[in-house]
Amino acid sequence: MTKKFLAAILIAGIFLAGCGSEKTSEPVEVSQEVFATIVDDADRKIVLDKKPARIVVTSASFLEPLHAVGGEIVGRPDSKNQMPDWAKNLPSVGAVYQIDVERLLSCAPDLVIVNKGMNEKLLPVLEENKIPAPVVELKTYDDVKRGLKNFSAISGDVEAGEKIIADMDAEIKNIVEKIPQKNLRVAILHSTAQGLTVQLDGSIAGSIAKMFGWENVASGMTPLEKNPDAAPYSMETLAEQNPEIIFVTSMGDLDEIKSNMLKAIEENAAWQAIGAVKNNRLYFLPQDLFLLSPGLRYPEAVKKMAEQIYPEKF
Repeated sequence: MTKKFLAAILIAGIFLAGCGSEKTSEPVEVSQEVFATIVDDADRKIVLDKKPARIVVTSASFLEPLHAVGGEIVGRPDSKNQMPDWAKNLPSVGAVYQIDVERLLSCAPDLVIVNKGMNEKLLPVLEENKIPAPVVELKTYDDVKRGLKNFSAISGDVEAGEKIIADMDAEIKNIVEKIPQKNLRVAILHSTAQGLTVQLDGSIAGSIAKMFGWENVASGMTPLEKNPDAAPYSMETLAEQNPEIIFVTSMGDLDEIKSNMLKAIEENAAWQAIGAVKNNRLYFLPQDLFLLSPGLRYPEAVKKMAEQIYPEKF
């Protein structure tokens, strides 16, 4: 064989091996790095290929926590109660209860943070536009800490989230340790124009009462169909439960709410049999800390509830 012929055979062999001989090389595994992977509050896995540079939020309660860890926010909903100064000039995407899809998409977001229980109807259109959309709930303190961890993963500054959580943990621990470690039986009423409901452990006020080791007399009651954190109010049931402390939450002017509630109590003799009323232990909680998510102000909410009962400790 000539050298030229041998070379031709070798080249043919290489071609055959490459095009489908029985012995093929192992497939090369190409790994693509991702920026972050989070699990949202709807138990959905969200994979981000890169750091989001244009984030729209559908709840004003997400603004401060996300901003605190360096999130780049380009759109937010309207809010009278939770709008920080730096966010006032950001484009609005409409009312919290009725997000305007066109306005949202006009912000050209590469991430939309969706408010759980209110804005999930946006998910199909966001998916259609290939926009990642984690579902988030910031209600209890555990919710807020979980949210901060996900927000800091989204922003890429995990250490910032960890520091905020550590500082809040320390502040809350200090507040809890200041008051007597005594079990109190508490009821949390929510007043609306339609009447009263009782708040369960999953509500903001209920979760804070639990931090102190107090017993929420409504624990275990069947929740309302459309509100898992509240149960129907019954004067008869409340009288049987006979709480030592009653907290009241409501939207609107606090002084007006207090005046109306005290008038209703005076006009109904059944209230007078309840220990909390007899001993003048009825307390009103501000809506910005107990109906809207306190977010980074959770230590303030914890202190507010504690100092209502033990003012001398603060």
